Amino acid sequence: MDIIELTVHELIEKLKNKEITREEIVNAYSNRINEKEADVQAFVTICENVQKQLAQVEQKQIKSELAGIPIGIKDNICTKGIKTTCSSKMLENFIAPYDATVMNKINAEGMINFGKLNMDEFAMGASTEYSYFKKTKNPWNLNRVPGGSSGGSAAAVAAGMVPWALGSDTGGSIRQPASFCGIVGLKPTYGLVSRYGLVAFASSLDQIGTLTKDVEDAAILLNVIAGHDEMDTTSANREKVDYTKSLKKDIKGLRIGVPKEYFGDGINPEVKNAIEKVIAKYKELGAIVEECSLDIADYALATYYIIACAEASSNLGRFDGIRYGYRTKNFENLKDIYRNSRSEGFGSEVKRRIILGTYVLSSGYYDAYYKKAQQVRTLVKNEFAKNFEKYDVLLTPTAPNVAFEIGTKSNNPLEMYLADICTVSINIAGLPGISVPCGVNSEEMPIGFQLIGNHFAEETILNAAYAYEKESKFRENYKPQFKK
Repeated sequence: MDIIELTVHELIEKLKNKEITREEIVNAYSNRINEKEADVQAFVTICENVQKQLAQVEQKQIKSELAGIPIGIKDNICTKGIKTTCSSKMLENFIAPYDATVMNKINAEGMINFGKLNMDEFAMGASTEYSYFKKTKNPWNLNRVPGGSSGGSAAAVAAGMVPWALGSDTGGSIRQPASFCGIVGLKPTYGLVSRYGLVAFASSLDQIGTLTKDVEDAAILLNVIAGHDEMDTTSANREKVDYTKSLKKDIKGLRIGVPKEYFGDGINPEVKNAIEKVIAKYKELGAIVEECSLDIADYALATYYIIACAEASSNLGRFDGIRYGYRTKNFENLKDIYRNSRSEGFGSEVKRRIILGTYVLSSGYYDAYYKKAQQVRTLVKNEFAKNFEKYDVLLTPTAPNVAFEIGTKSNNPLEMYLADICTVSINIAGLPGISVPCGVNSEEMPIGFQLIGNHFAEETILNAAYAYEKESKFRENYKPQFKK
């Protein structure tokens, strides 16, 4: 038995049956990091005190079945006493003085934080090539990107360096890397999981979510992190749900809509073929699958980048070389501090988005761009609402292509932005989405499909995803090869 091959729910079962110990789990994952991190480059900060954390869990006698289970944390989620860098020179030495709400929940369960995971700087990117520190590699092929911006989280789970991880999703940053790395990525409904302690990129779009080996683990981890938080004014106050209870329901009669706009010319033929097999499988399982339309989908990408960049411009204004973060050593006056600290502290992609965001918010352009984008956002929400009157879930590709080679798109921002074309509309509407692996292409790179649910319909999409996963047996048939 190889511990790192087990899902979290399998680890829990073996702990209950006393087949393994917490110490064996922690040691197995520590050894795996020592073995694979040099190749994958998933971590910005590796916690050296995991044995001490485990000893504290044992001392406190935490009763949770998750006590002693390792986890990785995306490096834009605040962790008290541990660096939170957002993979940026601007926050290279920033140590958060408090824990994010999700970290308080993780710690209460007695999970072991194995470290902070690499990402595109301030979560701006789709390949994890825009990190200040390193370029994370895809465990399936080390010459390829893991996706982004939660690329470190996805790669660490796929490589078996942690059994699961937290990420954040602003326009597909959990789902797209999950698809590229052959794992499950869940972006919850906006407001279901507290954003308190998540370093903001675009506040109306950002959402913390999960990257896991399978759907059941996604439900277990969502149980931990979901819930109302008074520290987050956008947090939804809803009754607590056990998401694992809905997993094994029959999906016969489930109404699935397949928006035709997501199957146009930009979708790779092998990806399209894999999704068609998924549709056939759902029909076999008794679901009712029909083609539908999201007319507004063509405008979603432009709308997303206007709103996201505008909010980024506002949110990143705090990083000025005065209050905290990087401060230039090259200045003669206050204006120099502002200009040089931001010029030296931010990478090219972050600067690009700040400039674009400042432009669309500027006098004379606000109404033409930002205001219009917010109006289109309403249309996107209405279009989804209309479809959910007829369908329980919508099914699309997660990404138009499989993982691409490192360096092939990083110098072409427009091409990189198109990697989000299947995912951004879900964030605009605040809906939940899950990416599930459904096979590999001719180059043995993973392909994922996406299920989209109505607001707070996580139980429905988890149930549909679980039903497919049990039939496909992806994890049994395919494994990362670490090709060089």
